Amino acid sequence: MRVAAATLVVLAVAAPAVLAAGAEPEVRRDAAPPQAVGKPHSLRTIPEACATLVGVFTGKADAPYALDARRTSPACQPRARLVDAQKAGASAEAGWILNDRIRVPSAACPGREAVVEVWRRPGEAGVPGRDGQGQARIYLREGLAKARAGALAALPAYAVSMQLQGKPCD
Repeated sequence: MRVAAATLVVLAVAAPAVLAAGAEPEVRRDAAPPQAVGKPHSLRTIPEACATLVGVFTGKADAPYALDARRTSPACQPRARLVDAQKAGASAEAGWILNDRIRVPSAACPGREAVVEVWRRPGEAGVPGRDGQGQARIYLREGLAKARAGALAALPAYAVSMQLQGKPCD
């Protein structure tokens, strides 16, 4: 199942200004093994957003790499939003944290790789304070009143961007 198009647009090549060339991500990892053209590969699962990022080298000159966010399970209830980094303006200056940088080399075109960056913006929602019985509870009437007043805390968000690096093969 795919994440709704309104939540995440299938990402093409994002503007290079969105990518944080010098920033160090929270998650450090080696480059993925080289991937063949037409073979889908999982890049990362974001459990809070109920999404798995899947990429594929297409072999097409106009769109050589396709990135998709697939829903992990129909029963999963997302606790964070997943958005396009370019549309959200994800950058360190805007309060986003570079969470992960995934490099995927192409097996058919040595020196060419897709670079997928995952940005994270912590939400303001937290665990509610403890009540008289020592329990952290959310009461329906209070929650509905906050929702009607537009005073709900912001959810955490993840933003995804993709860029191709290296020279294209002919």
